Amino acid sequence: MHSVLSQLRAGNWRALLASFLYFDTGFTVWLLYGPLAPYMLQSLHLSPMQQGYLVAIPVLSAAILRIGFGNLYQAVDGRWLALVGVTLSAIPPLVLSLYPATLSYEALIFLGILLGVGGASFAVALPMAGSNYPPKVQGTVLGIAAAGNIGAVLDGFLFPPLANHFGWAHATAAVLPLLALAGLTLWFWGKDRAPKTGKVAPAAWGWGITLIGLAFLAVVTPLNWLGLQGKAALLMLPVYGVLLSLVFLPRRYVTVLRERDTWALILVYAITFGGFVGMSAFVSLLLVTLYHLPKIDAGMLMGIFAFTGAILRPFGGIIADRISGAIALRFFLAGICLIDTGFSLWTPTLPVSIALFLLLYSAFGLGNGATFQLVPLRWPEKTGLMTGIIGAAGGIGGFYLPVILGIAKEQTGNYHWGFGIFAGLSATALLLVFVLVPRCFKWVA
Repeated sequence: MHSVLSQLRAGNWRALLASFLYFDTGFTVWLLYGPLAPYMLQSLHLSPMQQGYLVAIPVLSAAILRIGFGNLYQAVDGRWLALVGVTLSAIPPLVLSLYPATLSYEALIFLGILLGVGGASFAVALPMAGSNYPPKVQGTVLGIAAAGNIGAVLDGFLFPPLANHFGWAHATAAVLPLLALAGLTLWFWGKDRAPKTGKVAPAAWGWGITLIGLAFLAVVTPLNWLGLQGKAALLMLPVYGVLLSLVFLPRRYVTVLRERDTWALILVYAITFGGFVGMSAFVSLLLVTLYHLPKIDAGMLMGIFAFTGAILRPFGGIIADRISGAIALRFFLAGICLIDTGFSLWTPTLPVSIALFLLLYSAFGLGNGATFQLVPLRWPEKTGLMTGIIGAAGGIGGFYLPVILGIAKEQTGNYHWGFGIFAGLSATALLLVFVLVPRCFKWVA
């Protein structure tokens, strides 16, 4: 503990706190649909595939918008970007609490896109926090800032009880005071010391057009307007979104997608963070559907799982600082792969499932912290952009997880082959990490 405190004194701890609160409240808004989904579905009467799509939309939105936010961060003071993000994140809970009777399935999809702005905070909060500290403590600092994903804990503990008393739509208003606190902290303490090299106007226009275009794509995809139908349409949506976002990136940044290291970390983060956020969005539905748990109990378990992953994320960064993120990821990815394989082979009893989910979230959290120890070492002058790109991959992984689990449930009556797909992807990421190990020491040197 003394070592961590001395590391925090090496930079601006107030700016770190502001970044943490921004990401924490953004994360809370981002995953609102997860624990509230069992309440929402009572009136919407959706199929399992539609259920997965609805809770996954905010996850995908954040993934796509992170790319543009990372690009904007290269040109604009992160403090102002964070304040804009807080303002936009407040729109969905305001609408949901003021106009609950008018909310159709399509309207909820549209609001889900705006909820994703909260998750896009990742591309600003992390590099802004890191800019206030020296390179030697980046793993620790970024792990602490990114522990803002503890906001998912609030979702699980706070919103289901409120939904029971006031209705699920009115319950969302509880996040507004938290957003106000984050905004005030950013206004007085937020600080961004990262160098700026990009052009403001193209980056801002690109992000705005991406937001509008993504909202359109998300609403029309289930209506089969894009030439595809059913499962194929839903699975192609992330591809459309990524292509839309990449159109507005400067060409010199797109070149990083040709690097092998970029794709290795993209897949790793799609597994670790994608697993964390995707499972957090879906696990309440899974527990209610599979074990017939009461909705409040399912939300409480979701909060416990999320707390486990979030609280361990800084330790993933600390471990990575000591033994290298690439070496640490060997162990964390192996754990994810084994647990997903277990869920793919049989449906355990509820106590065993809870134990396995706790282990799975532990591996998610530790892996998240370890991954981003590598980013500022590998791309010191493009940290904001690479945080956005790799963070987007995490969100896309988080989108596919609920959608594929929903499809598996609809097609077979269980979730087995959905978990099997993610076990295979985890094994692939593990192989890539073994290739990455010798290269990471060259970056540090």
